[in-house]
Amino acid sequence: MTGWLQRAGGIIAARWRWFWGTRNPGPDTAASERGRLGEEAAATFLREKGWKIVARNWRHGRDELDLVAWDGEVLVFGEVRTRAAHAPVTGYHSVTRRKKHALARAVRAYLRGLEQRPAHFRFDIVEVRVSDGAVPEVMLHAGIPLLPNHLPPIRNDGRRP
Repeated sequence: MTGWLQRAGGIIAARWRWFWGTRNPGPDTAASERGRLGEEAAATFLREKGWKIVARNWRHGRDELDLVAWDGEVLVFGEVRTRAAHAPVTGYHSVTRRKKHALARAVRAYLRGLEQRPAHFRFDIVEVRVSDGAVPEVMLHAGIPLLPNHLPPIRNDGRRP
């Protein structure tokens, strides 16, 4: 390919990624490393609380669920937000309306894929605050409103009545 054609392709690809919201920091950046550290700290924290993690980084199309775990009889969908200790916005407040819509789509897709829908489920935000050389501080925000108070019932065969 000629140089100008490669540059044009790169510009088009970058704009496509920007438009669809796929701002992946890449595998070797400081932000991605902080994110991996935060997800591992969150998983460890939840296991210590007695939760059973059944899925990590579960994807459906563009949407992703960071953690899916059982807290006793409740299926919990968790969004991990890793922030620097000096970040001006908390992890809780960094979950925007657009992100909540994407998470709701992912939760619905996950529930559709189950053989039997759980009696109870909820959405939590796990906030991890990290600073250089310190142990990450993990905070759990449980029961965040994500879905409407009721979802149409789903029969055991997965179809709606």
